[in-house]
Amino acid sequence: MEAIARAWSTAVRTALPGPWRPRRVVGEAVAALLMGALAALLELAAATDLAVPFGLAVAALWLLRRGFPATVLVLTGTLAGWSLGPFPLLVCAGWVAGARIGRVWRLVGAFVLSYLMFSMFGMLKDGASYSPKLIIGLSLGIFLVFAGLPALYSRYRAQRRALLDALRERNDQLVRERAMVVHQARLRERHRIAQDMHDSLGHQLALISVHSGALEVDRTLSDRQREAVGVLRQAAVAAMRELREVVGVLHDESTAVPPAVVGAPGAAGSRGGVDGIEGLVESSRAPGTVVELCVEGERRPLAAAVDHAAYRIVQEALTNAHKHAPGAPIAVALRYEPDALVVEVTNPRAPELVGARSGAGPVVSGGQGLTGLRERARLVGGMVHAGPTPEQGFRLAAVLPYEGAEAEGAAALTAEEEWAAGGLPPVDGGQDGRRRPALGCAAGVGAVTLIVAGLVAWGVVAFVRGASDSTVRQSVYDQIRVGDSRGEVLKQLPPGNDFFTSDFQSAGPPRPEDSHCRWYSLAKEGQGDSWSDDHVARFCFKGGVLVEKVEYTSKG
Repeated sequence: MEAIARAWSTAVRTALPGPWRPRRVVGEAVAALLMGALAALLELAAATDLAVPFGLAVAALWLLRRGFPATVLVLTGTLAGWSLGPFPLLVCAGWVAGARIGRVWRLVGAFVLSYLMFSMFGMLKDGASYSPKLIIGLSLGIFLVFAGLPALYSRYRAQRRALLDALRERNDQLVRERAMVVHQARLRERHRIAQDMHDSLGHQLALISVHSGALEVDRTLSDRQREAVGVLRQAAVAAMRELREVVGVLHDESTAVPPAVVGAPGAAGSRGGVDGIEGLVESSRAPGTVVELCVEGERRPLAAAVDHAAYRIVQEALTNAHKHAPGAPIAVALRYEPDALVVEVTNPRAPELVGARSGAGPVVSGGQGLTGLRERARLVGGMVHAGPTPEQGFRLAAVLPYEGAEAEGAAALTAEEEWAAGGLPPVDGGQDGRRRPALGCAAGVGAVTLIVAGLVAWGVVAFVRGASDSTVRQSVYDQIRVGDSRGEVLKQLPPGNDFFTSDFQSAGPPRPEDSHCRWYSLAKEGQGDSWSDDHVARFCFKGGVLVEKVEYTSKG
């Protein structure tokens, strides 16, 4: 029972898709009653006995049109081919099918099948009275106008609505992505600020601490001066500690976001490049500290990002050497290899005297220096190696390519900056090939219009030809004699057309028994060839011979 109940519930939901709010229930019920009543009235106007069955069938199909649009279209075409009552429902069924049947070939198949049923039942009903060509042509034109055109327009509206919804969703997605990129751009800028603070301010504070530590042990200073220098050194150490904390906070808030590539023209020159390394060495030469600079190889032009990275690597290495090995000699080497610039900074173990001076305190380190250097080198296509030496010293070496990855990084940064500034990302090239519903529906309307126009032209030609085929001249009528053979008479008469002469058969004098008659519109001399005159010529045959030729006036 539960399975039957579930199957029944599924069938009902499929046939009558919701949601069924009270207002919609009332609207659908009223519309079904109106459609059924209209179909019944049309059947009564056509003087048929199918008013009630057709009214009920139309009301039921109206309720099922959303759940089974293809089936309702086929059934409505079948009923409309037999009678006039379901024609209003045919318009609605075509509209709903065009909007709700998604696949094109399924929609085309439903319309083709519906038309075949429409024309077939029309032929079964009126095939005895009219020619098949006339029924097929008229049924095609009527079906295209009453079902095809509403389907095309409804499909255009549905596809346009779907396209607008898709564009609206894509716009919302772009807005969200833009907000994310803006946030990432802010994090990148925070990371860059943190890196610059670490590299530049940290280096200067380290120099202040080293110089003040050297002055603190100078014997030529008085106790008051030495105390002031100690206060200065402690202030520098405290400033370094606070700087490390701030840099750590900035780094933590920009986790997993790589620093921005510095590749703008002039950036390296304003902050110092390879040309500024000599100034770093000079400023690092504190009393008791020896710093040597060695440049080997033929100097080569460097990309801006590579030039800046070399400067920052030397700066960070000197800062670490002053912090962890104060007083130890430092060697800085720049070697221009054939394919890359090698930057190397080495220092031996710190002297015991300087390392053991009183009040030195713990070394302040944020743990971000070497990580930042490796990231800088990676962004320009290089690498950094840092580690202890066999002599218990420390060595930092970097290999930086001459060209680097500046162009790619700068281009990426420019695109991100433009996006973050408020611009939208470029539209995917595949969107240019998107199918436009207006073009497809316009093509469909044009095809239907051409078909209908062709059918109208064909109908006009067929009408004129049928009128000519059903008209006999007075002179021809007079030449025919009773008693002539059927073959001789038919050679003189036109082919005939029951569509134009069907009303003549119920008028006129009684026909001879067991005879077969043919009716024609009689064109009187001087009245033209008009088939619309009420003058009728009837020829009756029996036994292969013309037994009667009569002329009369039709009253119908």
